[in-house]
Amino acid sequence: CSDVITAPRRRVSVERIWKLLAAQTQSYKGLERTANKNFGGGNTAWEEEKLAKYARSETRLLEIVEAVCDKSDFDCNRLLEQIEDQVETWWFHRQQEAPDLFQWLCIEELRLCCPPGHYGPECTECPSGPGGVCGGLGRCEGEGTRLGDGDCVCDPGYSGVLCQDCAHGYYREKSSNHTQPPCSACHHSCKKCTGPQDNKCLDCKPGWILHSNKCVDVDECGTELARCPSNTYCFNTDGSYECRGCDQACVGCMGSGPARCKKCARGFRLTGAKCLDIDECSERAIACPGLNEACINEEGSFRCECAEGFIRRDSICVENLPPTGPEKGLFDDMTDDEVLVLQQMFFGVVICALATLAAKGDMVFTAIFIGGVAAMAGYWLSEKGDRVLDGFLKGR
Repeated sequence: CSDVITAPRRRVSVERIWKLLAAQTQSYKGLERTANKNFGGGNTAWEEEKLAKYARSETRLLEIVEAVCDKSDFDCNRLLEQIEDQVETWWFHRQQEAPDLFQWLCIEELRLCCPPGHYGPECTECPSGPGGVCGGLGRCEGEGTRLGDGDCVCDPGYSGVLCQDCAHGYYREKSSNHTQPPCSACHHSCKKCTGPQDNKCLDCKPGWILHSNKCVDVDECGTELARCPSNTYCFNTDGSYECRGCDQACVGCMGSGPARCKKCARGFRLTGAKCLDIDECSERAIACPGLNEACINEEGSFRCECAEGFIRRDSICVENLPPTGPEKGLFDDMTDDEVLVLQQMFFGVVICALATLAAKGDMVFTAIFIGGVAAMAGYWLSEKGDRVLDGFLKGR
């Protein structure tokens, strides 16, 4: 709990002190849980005779200490490690003369705690009255620790040094017996009252004014009490007011909406009783001066965009044409396998035509057929011929 155990008077946080108290609570539970146990070995009587009683044994101490903190609670385990020597001193040497671990360890040895109803460096007694500390209606600041100033922090509805008075907005109920009656809440507009109804007010909260025992809301918007910045208007609420933004059509306003404008904003025109949007696209002869531009009206303004089929380049709208490139040949979309088939078909047709002419017995066509077959065969087999023919079929 203490950052430096060897300096017990050093101020520490209340949260860490309560960590120590929680750890000691677990220690008490461990003491109770192991109160009726023994070593649990074979010959318990011999063990207790030779090794001392289980009640004050190191075995029992370890069982208690191991159960004090969760394994994941780093702060608790660190605290336990810091006070290990003091715990062992009390366990083996001080139990008889100081049976209360809390009194001996936290109050007397570490000087971090105070008895209930006490606070501060010297464990001063907390203010008390009928009902106990702070009249039983609050808590003593720093109670149980070496911190705090001992002032009473009263429960809701109570005030005073000993929390015996009703706070603002509360009244004392009537009681049929001689006990102190509790404080109950007034109507939400009352600062002081004699009952819960709105006509039982004696004084009003800020933003309200008393009239015939009732607290009536003050309309700050109708007086000089309201202070709203420019381009906002005052909106009255119960006991107060709000400043809300004007409509976008307004420059200054007296309420919500385009009908409460003091002046119309740019892009709006007073039409009847309202500031309405101006359609610049229909009113202006040339709203968009650029070529191929179209006007788009907006609330309070307009914008110019390129007409359909045009795109903006370098601040001007140009026709959106597909990218240009070399024209496709007749067979550009064909695969290589399809082109090869066409090549074979072409040669087949030529050879068949020459063979038909040669079959008539004409020596001229026969010679041409034989020469043509030989020339075409050689050309077919050459790489150049293949490229030329492929280009011819693709229209190149």
